[in-house]
Amino acid sequence: MTHNLTVGNPAKLIFKFAIPLLIGNLFQQLYVMVDAFMVGRIIGVNALASVGSIGSINFLILGFILGVCNGLGILIAQKYGAGDMVAMRRSVATGAVVGVTVAIMLSLVSAPFSRSILELMQTPREIIDGANDYLMVLLWGLMISMLFNLLGNIIRALGDSKTPLYFLAISSVLNIITNYIFIVIIGTGLAGVALGTLISQFASVVMCLIYIHKKLPILRLNREDWQVVWSDIKEHIKVAIPMGFQLSVIAIGAIIVQFVLNGLGSVAVAANTAAGRIDQLAVMPIISFGATMSTYSAQNYGAGKIDRIKKGVFQCCIITLLFCIVMGVIIFFSGYYLSGLFLGEGEYEVQRLSQVFLRINGVMYYSLAVMIIFRFTLQGMGHSFIPMISGFGELVMRIFAAALLVGPLGFVGVCLSNPLAWLGALIPLAIAYPLTMRRLSKDARVPVQQ
Repeated sequence: MTHNLTVGNPAKLIFKFAIPLLIGNLFQQLYVMVDAFMVGRIIGVNALASVGSIGSINFLILGFILGVCNGLGILIAQKYGAGDMVAMRRSVATGAVVGVTVAIMLSLVSAPFSRSILELMQTPREIIDGANDYLMVLLWGLMISMLFNLLGNIIRALGDSKTPLYFLAISSVLNIITNYIFIVIIGTGLAGVALGTLISQFASVVMCLIYIHKKLPILRLNREDWQVVWSDIKEHIKVAIPMGFQLSVIAIGAIIVQFVLNGLGSVAVAANTAAGRIDQLAVMPIISFGATMSTYSAQNYGAGKIDRIKKGVFQCCIITLLFCIVMGVIIFFSGYYLSGLFLGEGEYEVQRLSQVFLRINGVMYYSLAVMIIFRFTLQGMGHSFIPMISGFGELVMRIFAAALLVGPLGFVGVCLSNPLAWLGALIPLAIAYPLTMRRLSKDARVPVQQ
């Protein structure tokens, strides 16, 4: 079922749209955490470190895919908000062509060199084999990951955040089952963990396609819709590719931090991995409300309702503040015990380092929230330059932490890289957002010349 986000109370619509996204993200993190639990408890702490060591590389590649899919979904949402169903269907077809092409190219240029990349990052010898097994399967399966994200974004672009949640929930349960089979019964190791993820994503792809065909007639594409021309492709590339690069630039900073983290040894890598799983869960409300603002601002921008976007942003900031306070308090006082869920007995140093990570990050969650809300709002209106500059701000601050803080502070320097990156990204967005809204509001008041 589609939903028009251009009418009604903004706070209520944003909250109603974000909650299914939050639940869906929680399901995703659930199976990520179950993966970590199975890997750390059954295969061992080195296997957990192997999974953690490829996190930044995975973010670089999958982050690009996610950014591209977000950009394609924004264009679809804008056309839906404008009420142009013909242009919307053409945008879906063009997005499919762009997305599939990007996925194929990324697999071809990344998968054959997975081990070389890990060696370049100085991945510790005791975890590099497992990391390579896990990474290579994911890289060859990028087409499935692209379709998984693209179809979900298409449905959400029409204001429906519940249906992708249902499919994601089924996919999450399937992922837990397949991982148990691959790890415990078959004993395929980390390659099986990655394969289980792809199988669960493919199931979600099939469910999305069936749902679109049966329940969303406005998305049923005909022959004319598939007659994609270069001008359509250019329009979509102009928005989607910069958003992909923005996340990749952020990931480059994470790779640099991972590089220096690897130099601190497998204990530090394991601590970062365990704490990272908990941190990802804690920031899910922030991510969910940010993603909501992308669709909300895109539909309202297509409808020309600029003041409504400003009102929605203000109300969303208030809502996320409450979430940040709650999650920050929980993380600060229970991080040590939560990290122990992913570790075997006696890993006290890993738990201690995980607690340091979570406390430093937890007190800075609201800076992340405001940054994400501003970034997604600007992207939803088709503005890609400033969010990209924001990504470079993150990169600069992560390089600063890696180059100047890790040496004297050790693991604490790694922990500081996230809050510093959030602040570095927030500064250009905090300047650009009010200026952009002021300009758009002024333009909206100028009568159109006939």
